[in-house]
Amino acid sequence: MIYDPSQSNPLFGNPLKSRDDVSEAVIDLFKPLLPYFSEGGARVRLNAAAAIFDRAAADLEGFARPLWGIVPLVAGGGDFPYWDLYRRGLANGSDPGHPEYWGDLADRNQRLVELAAIGFALALVPEHIWDPLSEIARQTVAAYLLRARDLEFVDNNWKFFRVLIDLGLERVGIDFDRSKTRVYLNELEAFDIGQGWYRDGPVRRVDHYIPFAMHFYGLIYTVLAKDDDARKERFRERVRTFAADIRHWFGPDGAALAFGRSQTYRFAAGGLWGALAFADVEALPWSEIKGYYMRHIRWWSKLPIADRDGVLSIGYGYPNLLMSESYNSAGSPYWALKFFLPLALPENHPFWIAEEASMPQFPEPVPLAQPGMVAMHTPGNVVVLSSGQQHDKMRGANEKYSKFVYSTRYAFNIEADDRNFSAASFDGMLGLSDDGVHFRMRETLEEALIAEDRLYSRWRPWPDVTVETWLLPASPWHIRVHRVVTPRPLRTIEGGFAIERADFNRDRPEQSDGRAVWNGQSDISAIIDLSPGPKRAGSAMTPIANTNLIHAKTLLPQLQGEVTAGTTVLAAAVMALPLDAYAATVLDAPPACPDLGELEQLFRSKGSPIPAFKLEQ
Repeated sequence: MIYDPSQSNPLFGNPLKSRDDVSEAVIDLFKPLLPYFSEGGARVRLNAAAAIFDRAAADLEGFARPLWGIVPLVAGGGDFPYWDLYRRGLANGSDPGHPEYWGDLADRNQRLVELAAIGFALALVPEHIWDPLSEIARQTVAAYLLRARDLEFVDNNWKFFRVLIDLGLERVGIDFDRSKTRVYLNELEAFDIGQGWYRDGPVRRVDHYIPFAMHFYGLIYTVLAKDDDARKERFRERVRTFAADIRHWFGPDGAALAFGRSQTYRFAAGGLWGALAFADVEALPWSEIKGYYMRHIRWWSKLPIADRDGVLSIGYGYPNLLMSESYNSAGSPYWALKFFLPLALPENHPFWIAEEASMPQFPEPVPLAQPGMVAMHTPGNVVVLSSGQQHDKMRGANEKYSKFVYSTRYAFNIEADDRNFSAASFDGMLGLSDDGVHFRMRETLEEALIAEDRLYSRWRPWPDVTVETWLLPASPWHIRVHRVVTPRPLRTIEGGFAIERADFNRDRPEQSDGRAVWNGQSDISAIIDLSPGPKRAGSAMTPIANTNLIHAKTLLPQLQGEVTAGTTVLAAAVMALPLDAYAATVLDAPPACPDLGELEQLFRSKGSPIPAFKLEQ
């Protein structure tokens, strides 16, 4: 039997070439939710899995998030036959006397997140969700929203949620203190780190929340807000600059770079391209913007991203709770519907009438200084070297932010057992152990620098062990150099890229001293030891199932060895490519080990701090 994604992906079979195709996708994604609406319409409970917040907030999430796709569909003239359900749910959920009441609001509460979608709906289509309500229902809804906007929102992209609630209240004629709106907008702008990049709060990380939250909501503000012209122009100018960088987070097949938290929001990652159209900001030629946009949703249409009934699952390329966050409820994935914002535009908008353009060619590595990255465009893939990102308060944070390399084609693995050193994959990472059982990886950094198209970081897996790492592009290879200073011996494992595994063990491994290669189902992955000292042992290993974001079963080449007390230099060349004649040629010609002294001189003369990492705390 062959797996049929049509059984678990509402997008499967939709050509996703035209505006009509994209409109159809919204309804196809929404209909599987209908059986899960409560009788009063206010709550949508999709399964028994829980998030850190209470069930009522999760049920509100299930109710509100589909509005991100429904609202632009209708604003652009599309038909949505279930407005009665949403009006009933809005009135009942905001009513403290109704059994389906969403619950009382509080500072930094999840309900504040979801009410942003309701504010967006009031601002864009009040004739469908507000005007038909009774006067009593309007007063109830308005009181709930007014209470929300007076509370404290988390100090990151959440501050846009008050702004969106305010846009809705303003559109339907509810008065409120606008000074609080301006305060949050000013604080959001203070997260700007230059070249169109923001931080998502006072943190040392920039991830997909920059395109699908900070810029996405900012562009909505430029369209729906009255006055404030200078700020709106700043938002537009930043995103014009940002688009030239963020396109390097998208592969030629439409896949986004798997990096950072909240990957379960899936095609929300492509929402920026639609938001540019919504705000009429031609940051790149419309044909290129449309190409990035349409390729992205087509890529997702081929993956098993939903459960059997068509409800989007928690996961990425397939249902997978291992990679989820503590704040992911069953309704969380429906933030993906932010992708559909440009449906609010008429069919004759330049975005919709443009012919899709292919991704431009980028033969040379592309430094992205603000996030501390270097992008390499290789066949079927974008490989991104990374230093200067970190998150120390999340499950899987090492893997989501601190790997040496990320990829649009191969994604990354999450470790499933932190007490089994020999079974860990360490794809894109160097793992170290002092007992052969537990292990440490790069997590938080002491220093992060970029010099031209090369990256440097200094990190401590233990307080008394220091590792310096240099990352160099050598397309389609990349080179890693580590200088390890330790007072005791350590075991080490360094991993390459994880590629898809075939059934029946049809894949072919190669392993020897200083070399490990997997010839997989459709790709080849290799890691070659370039260390100046004794060569590490090559190991063609099979990671624990369901640890990779895209493929449930993967293969991984590794180098395994030991470092003695003192100072040891390790180096490796790593690559993965579609399996063809070119890959075989590349495999026979790995790059040479760079001169460490020359690297140190380069960073002394040209190294500069990574803006995302440079944070006063």
